[in-house]
Amino acid sequence: MTVKDKKGNMVAGLRRDDFRVFEDKIEQKITELSADPRPLSLVVLVDNDMTQKDADQVDASLPAILAGMSLSDEADVCRFDQFFYPGKGFTKDQDNLLKQLKRTKLDSQPSVAPPGGPFNGPSINNAPAPGAGNQDPSLIAIKRQSTKALDDAVYEAAQLLKEKPTARRKIILLISDGKNGAKFNNHKYDDVRNELLRYNIIVYSVATGSSYFDRKFTRLVEYSGETGGDVSYGAKAESFENFYAQIADQARNQYTLYYSPKGSPGLSYHTIEVRVEREGLNVTARKGYYGGVPQ
Repeated sequence: MTVKDKKGNMVAGLRRDDFRVFEDKIEQKITELSADPRPLSLVVLVDNDMTQKDADQVDASLPAILAGMSLSDEADVCRFDQFFYPGKGFTKDQDNLLKQLKRTKLDSQPSVAPPGGPFNGPSINNAPAPGAGNQDPSLIAIKRQSTKALDDAVYEAAQLLKEKPTARRKIILLISDGKNGAKFNNHKYDDVRNELLRYNIIVYSVATGSSYFDRKFTRLVEYSGETGGDVSYGAKAESFENFYAQIADQARNQYTLYYSPKGSPGLSYHTIEVRVEREGLNVTARKGYYGGVPQ
């Protein structure tokens, strides 16, 4: 969980007695509080189908992600539009990661299915996917509805993270305008959210400027809110660069509360509410978890 003051600044130095935690509306006894920083396993998930203005701003900002990372962090750079494009795998090599970030050039039109199915495409947009630009116009827009499969992309990013050890914070940095074509997703929102909660994966979203004005960022808010992450809104490249550093610092330095659950043992999903007892502070935490699965 993250605690901020009224100005949005992170608050350090809190003690166990400053918190109360409720599971399924039953107050729990907190046995331990940890504020130790943890290394990050980060999937940078970038929208490949934005307006040209948004794409240009995001393109220019991506190398700044490296500034917020430590030598113990690892990252994988992936893209999505109607399909998910996996990266080259997690790396701690900052020179290698910088090359990947610089070579990620976003399209302003969705690509066609990559060869061999939707999840075997290029890791980074080094070259257009075969047939790109020749897509049937009916696949690009149906009654002006988005054909992007954002839910599927978040699900696939979660698959890359779920086996990472609990000693690392598992983070998806989702950079998107938030548009999502429900008919083009194989995974429903509830199923994706459940997968994130099962494996303790946190989503931090950075919404592009056009999403703010079009109010299309609901999915970004939902994924971040459910998992204990946060949402930032960027109108220019400099804003994105600042957000990346803030997100990395926030993700690395969260508080962790420990307790042995009591009550409602028969439920598979358990709601969580965390309260901070100091006036003027706000706490952000995941809203629940699934029992019986290692967290």
